[in-house]
Amino acid sequence: MTTLGVIGLGRIGAFHTETLSTLDGLDGLVITDERSEVAEAVAAKHGAKYVSTVEELLSSGVDGVVVAAATPAHAELTLAAVERGIPTFCEKPIAATAAESARLAAVVLKSGVPVQVGYQRRFDVAFAAAKRAVDDGSLGALHTVRSTTMDPAPPPMDYIKGSGGIFRDCAVHDFDVLNWITGQRAVEVYATGTVQGDPLFAEYDDVDTAAVIVTFDGGALGLVSAARYNARGYDCRLEVHGFDDSVAAGWDQGVPLRNTDPRFTSPEDFPAGPAHHFFMDRFTEAFRAELAAFVGVTKGEAIPGATVTDAVEVAWLAEAATESLRRGAPVRLEEVRNA
Repeated sequence: MTTLGVIGLGRIGAFHTETLSTLDGLDGLVITDERSEVAEAVAAKHGAKYVSTVEELLSSGVDGVVVAAATPAHAELTLAAVERGIPTFCEKPIAATAAESARLAAVVLKSGVPVQVGYQRRFDVAFAAAKRAVDDGSLGALHTVRSTTMDPAPPPMDYIKGSGGIFRDCAVHDFDVLNWITGQRAVEVYATGTVQGDPLFAEYDDVDTAAVIVTFDGGALGLVSAARYNARGYDCRLEVHGFDDSVAAGWDQGVPLRNTDPRFTSPEDFPAGPAHHFFMDRFTEAFRAELAAFVGVTKGEAIPGATVTDAVEVAWLAEAATESLRRGAPVRLEEVRNA
């Protein structure tokens, strides 16, 4: 019998609860949220047990915990579970800052309690195939990796205000993919961005459109493109270029692009659509595979996805990109790590 707890039932927490409720190998769910009416409704819908506090959930005998609460609570909730020896799945980021992430990771690693971090793109079949192509050497030495994330519309401005900015909130998925795909260590970041939409982005020291160049110690260059306005749909693509071959992920029939080649005009031509609407429909199966893998982690299997060590490296990249945008100049990773 395996029982998981879910802390936080906002957009991603409710989505995870729905996914978990249909997984093989999982026998029960215990859920909690500060909004009791929301938690009770989710519990009734998915046959989960509702408890009113985090303490009650952690003391209920669960075999693992999914932390899906608001970002500022991630570190505290993860530590609370780890202190009880409970394997934990924490949505990104693991903490509000890179320095705090590093401190949390040190505690987790010392404890020996497994903590998996929510970077679901690693579980997408196309992204995983691209990673295998890199690892088997068929691409040769890598020279360029391009990662794109474009949302159909920005989240509410109240969310943007406390998000930490586009690099900490949105582009972290791209940074994780770059690190994971290349297997190299980032040494320098140059970031730029503009505000072309809601002027509140500027008031909150954020941008709605950004580009980043990451230089890795093996010589590869990572190129990130992130935007909050892409009305055609949710665009998430990866290109990996080596000296011997190139591969791409995300070029499926739902890619939200209008092909201007006049030779592709009929409905069944590429891309046939419908366009991906949001990250949850784009990565439904990846989220499912990721959470199924975490069930295995609670049973003693190795973490197959992102670890706290991986999450810390992503956090430093986000920190460096944020600082680079502020300065208008490249920033070396060692600068932010030693600040």
